[in-house]
Amino acid sequence: MVTFVKECRAWKWLKKARQSRTMVLVIVYIALFLDYTLLTVIVPIIPSFLYDKYDTEMNGSASPKQPQALPSTASPDLPYYSGGQLTTENTAKTESKTEGFEWRNTTGAPILGLRPTTGKVHCSRNESFLSEENLLVGLLFASKAIVQLLVNPLVGPLTNRIGYHLPMFTGFVILFASTIMYAFANTYAWLFAARSLQGIGSSCSSVSGLGMLASHYTDDNERGKAMGIVLGGIAVGVLVGAPFGSVMYEFVGKSAPFLTLAALALIDGVLQLCIFQPTKATAESQKGSSLLTLLRDPYILIAAGSLCFANMAIAMLEQALPIWMMKTMCSPKLQLGLAFLPSTISYLMGTNLFGVLANKIGRWLCSLIGMVILGISMITVPLATNIFLLIAPGCGTGFSLGMIDSTMIPIMGYLVDIRHVSVYGSIFAIADVALCLGFAIGPSMGGAIVKAIGFHWLMVIIGVINISYAPLCIFLRNPPIKEEKMAILSQDNCVNPNLYTAERDGQEFPMTEARNEEGVNSE
Repeated sequence: MVTFVKECRAWKWLKKARQSRTMVLVIVYIALFLDYTLLTVIVPIIPSFLYDKYDTEMNGSASPKQPQALPSTASPDLPYYSGGQLTTENTAKTESKTEGFEWRNTTGAPILGLRPTTGKVHCSRNESFLSEENLLVGLLFASKAIVQLLVNPLVGPLTNRIGYHLPMFTGFVILFASTIMYAFANTYAWLFAARSLQGIGSSCSSVSGLGMLASHYTDDNERGKAMGIVLGGIAVGVLVGAPFGSVMYEFVGKSAPFLTLAALALIDGVLQLCIFQPTKATAESQKGSSLLTLLRDPYILIAAGSLCFANMAIAMLEQALPIWMMKTMCSPKLQLGLAFLPSTISYLMGTNLFGVLANKIGRWLCSLIGMVILGISMITVPLATNIFLLIAPGCGTGFSLGMIDSTMIPIMGYLVDIRHVSVYGSIFAIADVALCLGFAIGPSMGGAIVKAIGFHWLMVIIGVINISYAPLCIFLRNPPIKEEKMAILSQDNCVNPNLYTAERDGQEFPMTEARNEEGVNSE
């Protein structure tokens, strides 16, 4: 009897959860969190893993007379020791290592027969391979975005036909398979395949998730807050990814972080099965605007461009910063992930803060200021000489990107509401395409630019691009409403006057009031 009562309660909870917008928000949050954790967990792992593999192959093919690698107790990530006396024991432990490490005693004289030093940090790492690795890592990171870019135009219209639930679950299955591939891949080719497969899963999850959220939260203010919360999930994923990956890789091994993410993905898959019932296809009640129609809208293109260039900056930074730190700071594995901690914490703050404040001060203004701050932060990154000096530009980068993402993605849903048919699969496919362009062009071009003219000029170029693009956000201050949409919106406001709102000089007005006050702006 007790078991029957518990089963009845569980069934009632499940039935209630299937009708809850909050559960939709939770599931989309978890899905995007896992996707972006997987996106960033490899940032500190891949450069170090590829270099360790190269180093092992070189040492394995070297003759026995060549010097061996430093033992781990000798702290190989520190280039030399000054200001203290090396003991006989330390000297004995490090006699076998001479590749660029320069040890000195308290008198300043070199020991162990190594060449004199000018005081500049010299790393033992092979700089020619690191230069080539910029291209390899750039192509690997870009592969996910390129595949996602190709799949998005198919997923967007597909969600209009069969609904969001089935593509969402398909995305989970593909992401789970990709995570397992990451865990056991030991060659560049298999890592490339896993990254590319992740692009397909990400396309299904992000387009379906954002579209589902927009269809459940029809009020513009509520939608902005919901999008801010979900983008907070992305921020937490980015926040956890790089440090989690570097710590697990350092102390447990390469497979451990991916197997952990695979276990968490299974939980999300069970929730989707229980709440969404993805075997049931439910098409949208009305036909949405085509991708081509939406791409002809200049206001949508401006918003998409803002997302593209802002995320291109962070994509270039993720690809180039770890290798630059390895070359100039001799940074150990742990620091390669911790360097992104300030930017991800500030991104989390930015998305949650401006998801609420953007409606009051104007989303266009938040994006404009964010792109300027992002550009300045990019330009100042190469000025850092150690990991602590990366904190300030990292915080500026994350906070500004949070401002842009939390305002531009809701704006794209808002533009569909006032200028097109309120079906959101295609518009969020375009938003995801914009993000993918940034993450495809950024790493692929970034590696080539670093090799040609250096990391410093790469940061200057992307910083100037963002600052130059920022003024275009002014056009999003008061986008015109299409005349055919005005009649529909006015009819909707008779039922619910708060259903759609427009931004006017930093304040919110019902659409009908905005029309009476300023008239209808038609193309």
